[in-house]
Amino acid sequence: MRTIRIGSRESRLAVIQSEIVCSYIRENVPDVRVELVTMKTTGDMILDRPLEKIGGKGLFVKELDRALMDGRTDLSVHSLKDMPMEVPEALPLIGFSPREDPRDVLVLPEGADHWDRTKPVGCSGRRRIVQLRRLFPEVATENIRGNVLTRLRKLDEGQYGALILAAAGLKRLGLENRISRYFETEEILPAAGQAILAVQGKQGQDYAFLNGFFDETAEACARAERAFVRALDGGCSSPIAAHAEVSGDILTLRGLYCGEDSFEYVTGSIQGSVRDAERLGKTLAERLHGGNV
Repeated sequence: MRTIRIGSRESRLAVIQSEIVCSYIRENVPDVRVELVTMKTTGDMILDRPLEKIGGKGLFVKELDRALMDGRTDLSVHSLKDMPMEVPEALPLIGFSPREDPRDVLVLPEGADHWDRTKPVGCSGRRRIVQLRRLFPEVATENIRGNVLTRLRKLDEGQYGALILAAAGLKRLGLENRISRYFETEEILPAAGQAILAVQGKQGQDYAFLNGFFDETAEACARAERAFVRALDGGCSSPIAAHAEVSGDILTLRGLYCGEDSFEYVTGSIQGSVRDAERLGKTLAERLHGGNV
């Protein structure tokens, strides 16, 4: 019997997300055995500095990429928002899961019935910080690293008055009850790819057995959002956000761009054919970067 080895970060959320793909294969490809291979990435180990200060999102995929190249794994499953904008040609993204809830949410300490705004809000990344400051200018923010459960522990220990997290991660962890408030995408624009899982493979391999798992709508949104970020040099530390929605054959993309040393940002939107997803992302980026919103 053929074995498919799926690479994953070792955090509880990463394993749950990878198991979504494992379960699909087990249920739909009966002549295949699935094995999950977990590993700790550099990004998981360095937690005392903001991500943009230590090398960016690539630190979450380096070890997984190496395992794919070495043949220790056959696939990797990632949160798309954690993927660098440029991926090795030899290790393409072969497909995307249906999208979970893309919104960011407010989480209070366990048992709290009100938001203590005298304490800082724990946020990961400047994208959330600049948008939260516009909504709540009186609230202090503080960068927080670590997996979801680590962040929740720090919150419940009293280090923060609240956290901003992704709804998708909490829902996949079965912790939807911790959500105090949802921020609509008009309030806090999500990270590009938020709530979508990306499956990465090896060039030249046949992955047709996953065709039924992949979602065309999520793929169109992913391509538009990532093209927007890529056109704005998404590897830098400037806050960038993008969120696309599809209705019929029409894709609507909204984006946010903020100067690298500023808390002021511009937003804009564009609409067009789903078939032009990447062009729409690039066009919106050019508009916002030029100030022609």
